[in-house]
Amino acid sequence: MTDLQTETMRPARSAAATGRLVVQRGLFTGPVPEIPDEMYVEVIAGHAERRRAHVRVGPFGRVSTNTYFGRFPAAYWQRWTTARSVRFEGRIRGAGRVMLRASDTNGVPRTVAVHDAEAEDVRLEARLDRFLDGGGLWVELVTDDAELLLEDVRWTVEAPAVPRHTSIVICTHNRADDCAATLTALADDPGATALVDEIIVVDQGTDPVESRPAFDVVSAVLGEQLRYLRQPNLGGSGGFTRGLHEVVTTAGEVPTDALFMDDDVRCEPEVVVRLSAFAQYTSHPTIVGAQMLNLLHPTQVLAGAEYAVLEDLTNGHVSPGAVGESDVTAYLPDGTKNVQDRRVDAGYTGWWSCLIPVEVTRAMGYPLPLFFQWDDVEYSYRGRAHGVPTVTLPGAGLWHADFPWKDWDDWHRYFNLRNAMITSALHSGFPVRHVAATLGELLGRYLLSMNYGLAATLIRAVEDFLAGPDVLRDGGVDATARIRAERSSYPETVMHPIAEAPTLGPAQMPVVRAGGKPTRTKAVWAKRIVQQVTGRVPFHEGLVGAGEADWWHMALFDRVAVTDAGQAGVRVRQRDPELLRRLGRNGAAVLWRLVREGDAAAGRWRAAAPQLTGVDNWRRLFGID
Repeated sequence: MTDLQTETMRPARSAAATGRLVVQRGLFTGPVPEIPDEMYVEVIAGHAERRRAHVRVGPFGRVSTNTYFGRFPAAYWQRWTTARSVRFEGRIRGAGRVMLRASDTNGVPRTVAVHDAEAEDVRLEARLDRFLDGGGLWVELVTDDAELLLEDVRWTVEAPAVPRHTSIVICTHNRADDCAATLTALADDPGATALVDEIIVVDQGTDPVESRPAFDVVSAVLGEQLRYLRQPNLGGSGGFTRGLHEVVTTAGEVPTDALFMDDDVRCEPEVVVRLSAFAQYTSHPTIVGAQMLNLLHPTQVLAGAEYAVLEDLTNGHVSPGAVGESDVTAYLPDGTKNVQDRRVDAGYTGWWSCLIPVEVTRAMGYPLPLFFQWDDVEYSYRGRAHGVPTVTLPGAGLWHADFPWKDWDDWHRYFNLRNAMITSALHSGFPVRHVAATLGELLGRYLLSMNYGLAATLIRAVEDFLAGPDVLRDGGVDATARIRAERSSYPETVMHPIAEAPTLGPAQMPVVRAGGKPTRTKAVWAKRIVQQVTGRVPFHEGLVGAGEADWWHMALFDRVAVTDAGQAGVRVRQRDPELLRRLGRNGAAVLWRLVREGDAAAGRWRAAAPQLTGVDNWRRLFGID
């Protein structure tokens, strides 16, 4: 057993012995070497040795846990939980000063408590009564001529009168190695897995996780705590909902939470500790989400909190005052740390890691069978209508593939558009003319950019929304196969390695940079339409980077190779006036249908929602009637 495993098991025993619950552990490095230590503890002066379970500060040194994983999110605990104080606990070897520090909404620090320690256990208490608008807690260690070692660190709160249980649900589809790695990360941290009843893996793939040697190792470690289920592919919503159904069924009258986790994340097991502990104290049943950190850029947070504009069919907007996609180890121009001091509210939270109490599911039903995309958004906004808040908790995070490195021209876009319309119909006034105009603008951009397959994908999404709830009868299986087949007839949807790009050899592929965004949009729009229809374009061919592939630039080419967002190759777009006209006509026709039939379609979706989200419908889809 490693030092980490010994350390991480200790808080569970101490909680039982002291009547206090560990709600956050003090960790000083990441679960893998690729994660910068500055995400956990920062060396301000002198030298320090950072390890997962301890930090050793040399003479005349100073370190701070005012970091992403080192802070205690006091504002969120004061706003959403019944806890009234929190205690920092740790074991000191050597000698030095331990300072409990706090911040306010603007990041201005203050000192809460100071203790000069020498080879002893330290306990520093802070009331949670001055953080309603924002602020966090952390510790700073200062040494003179002796070194100091801090270990066995934990933040504790008086144990709740009625403890809640937690089970983890992992949904996977043909990412067997990734899923096995996530399970391994959890199994290697018994301090985290000791807090959960079960880890339920719902495998919907044809390349099963159980075929990997790592799975056998994990199974031996976790034993009966691991439950492995196989079922046909019903997408992310079907996989997570199957796990949620198992948790709800098993829980009975026991207060229990289902903790969703993606299969392909770089797992920080501490997320289990922080989400499950926060849920123990929420004033009301609450959907609690972790923040997403970018896998390729591990010090970047996607967003402190997000919301959707349902009438515009868009999500992923950063809540006002939240940390946007930026480096949380950096400092702002005013000298404050780029951390989430201001408390911000979330409209929804992603299912890369999200906790749902069984009481919420019993009150408002299961997720919609949307296959994937917008299922997490819809569930949170449905929760709002039922008085269930959604909280995205700072400092609870794991790493997921960077969204900007995923290309938009993909079959997934069908589900994004169709499910956005369904969510808007269910949880907004669904202004059909505005929605149609929004989709019309998207359609125009796709056509001018020679994204003909993407334009056809949009048209199909609108048609299936208008077709009504029957399109969800099979949970999205038929729609997935059909949209993939339809898109295969459009050559520009296929990514090619740069050396194999058809008809575009290196000598014929000059890089053509984009100009600035046009100010007279309507005039440029009209001009580009004429250029694309007549063929009077400035450039016969060229190569354009993914970040410059805007419609006003793409419309200047007869043929263009566009770098895929994942940087693995290019997609070749070829001007086709006849295809532009045909898709333009078809798109105009279906959007006119949306204007005329949209209200009635929205009404059918609202009427069908209780049946679609009911347990009987899901049991039918799971094949467990």
